Amino acid sequence: MKQNKKIGGLCALAVISVLFYLFFGLRGDWSFSLELRSFKILAIALVACCIGYSSVAFQTITANRILTPSVMGFEAVYMLLQTILVFAFGEKMVTVVNSLQSFALSVVCMAAFSAVVYVVMYKRSGANIYLMVLVGLVFGMVMDSMSSFMQLIIDPNDFFILQGKMFASFNKINREILWYAAFLIIPVLAIGWRMNSKLDIISLGKENSVSLGVHYKKTVRYVLMLIAVMVSSSTALIGPVGFLGLLTANLTYVVLSTYKHKILIPGCCLVTFITIVLGQLITEQVFNLKTPLSTIINFVGGIYFMVLILKSEKL
Repeated sequence: MKQNKKIGGLCALAVISVLFYLFFGLRGDWSFSLELRSFKILAIALVACCIGYSSVAFQTITANRILTPSVMGFEAVYMLLQTILVFAFGEKMVTVVNSLQSFALSVVCMAAFSAVVYVVMYKRSGANIYLMVLVGLVFGMVMDSMSSFMQLIIDPNDFFILQGKMFASFNKINREILWYAAFLIIPVLAIGWRMNSKLDIISLGKENSVSLGVHYKKTVRYVLMLIAVMVSSSTALIGPVGFLGLLTANLTYVVLSTYKHKILIPGCCLVTFITIVLGQLITEQVFNLKTPLSTIINFVGGIYFMVLILKSEKL
């Protein structure tokens, strides 16, 4: 009952933040401004649900609250692909990078990368989740190095276009792409929602999960693939988000204080949604779009990450 009241409070706060974002500082043609801002709210809602679910689920199966799917190298794959596209297409890069084909290719490449790391390495390592995370981290570092090398040799004018893809942004989302992303994300979220009870059991540990009748390896592999699709879709839609999942997931644990994923996951989605909406409002109204949203999130999230590490060392 207590958690339900807190979820209700988060819902109310989400509604207030949406209304504040929609109507604050409106000038000129209200219909145009409201349509543009409503479109951004829809994009934020999709991304928040992806980040909220994937962060909580990933931390559950790894039994570690300072890990997020971003450590697996998704963002490195995304940036390498964008760098290759800019390097290959030159003058046509603006239309190519922001096209539906680019979105689909990004999702497919990131999902394929996760399939190699999740399925192959997880299976061959005897369900060693930490070895899988380490392999993903190493691959991510390698791809970051490849991206950096290619960025040094591309045309400086082309690099400015690529630079815009290095930070998460809700200001240049292709509307056609958003509907395709929604068509992909919503069914995956629905499937993931049915896994909540199994995630509750997996949070007890591998041995306890097996003794309670859960097919641990199969369930973890299944959840990892759902996470891969969500993270791939959200990253391809708006760009890399860095510490956002780490920040909002741990805030959710503090606020809700429960192990039940049917409460934790919606709560994390709401916290993520509120965080992005308020961050976007600050970016637009205070910094006049001169500071990327991801910069603010990474700054706050990085500080919180260090706080978590220091706390874990004291325990």
